[in-house]
Amino acid sequence: MKLAILDAVTLGQDVDLSVFERFGEVCIYQKTAFDETVQRCKEADIVITNKVVIDRRVMDACERLKLICVAATGMNNVDLAYAEQKGITVKNVAGYSTHSVVQHTFAMLFYLLEKLPFYDRYVQSGSWSESGIFTSLARPFWEVRGKRWGIVGLGTIGRAVADVAKAFGAEVCYTSTSGQNHVPDYPKLPLSELLERCDIVSIHAPLNEKTANLIDKAALLRMKEGAILLNLGRGGIVNEAALAEVLREKEIYAGLDVTEKEPLPADSPLFEAFETGRLLVTPHIAWTSIEAREALIDGIVKNIESFLKAHTL
Repeated sequence: MKLAILDAVTLGQDVDLSVFERFGEVCIYQKTAFDETVQRCKEADIVITNKVVIDRRVMDACERLKLICVAATGMNNVDLAYAEQKGITVKNVAGYSTHSVVQHTFAMLFYLLEKLPFYDRYVQSGSWSESGIFTSLARPFWEVRGKRWGIVGLGTIGRAVADVAKAFGAEVCYTSTSGQNHVPDYPKLPLSELLERCDIVSIHAPLNEKTANLIDKAALLRMKEGAILLNLGRGGIVNEAALAEVLREKEIYAGLDVTEKEPLPADSPLFEAFETGRLLVTPHIAWTSIEAREALIDGIVKNIESFLKAHTL
């Protein structure tokens, strides 16, 4: 049996991919371009992909292909309907990165809330040494305790963030982007009211027709002065051009771990917004703790094992 890993670079050099050798011959590719996909999948029985697109063009050209393992939770890079039509099984891994994303949510929050870039520079520049006092009050910050934290998308990750925020003493509320979530532990608010009332708003929703461009200029202008917006859901939920504009007009803070296009294009309007000192962008790393990636590999292995128990290749 042959396996092809199409974008191993997204899994990291510090995880053990040799675990897949128990299933057969493994071809590991660090990156795979669009025009390389068919050739690299053609002889494979099992393909492992994180973001490389597997569409009908690939499936039609790869007669041996029986299992597509998505090294992620989202499967929008695979034509699922056509895979079912072709009898190709598609498996993802859910829940592996919850703790990592929650941790990164709070890392981004405290970086912005406590003005850490300013204070880091203040000390390194020698300004503190020259000040003659033991502290600095140049950039005041407030506590999470007693503040309102609004969560957009109270799924598994959103609920975990809510629980930690509550432990910090925040008053948590949420809005359901699907309209289907009803969690009695926390009050449910319309998005407009949540934006107007909350000191912190974090997004943990998928990108779909209901969430695309959900946070536009009008929504951003509803936010309180000094409020913090965090997007750890999907790029495209926050209108980046509008965010760049509002950051220059109003004192709000924003942390994005996801952007509409990844990597961030060099001509993105967000680059101009960095000048405000109120924007933090990280390169889609919330899911990437060592433990999360190890759990992801383990999940892929289990998906292959369960498939082989049910099928003979």
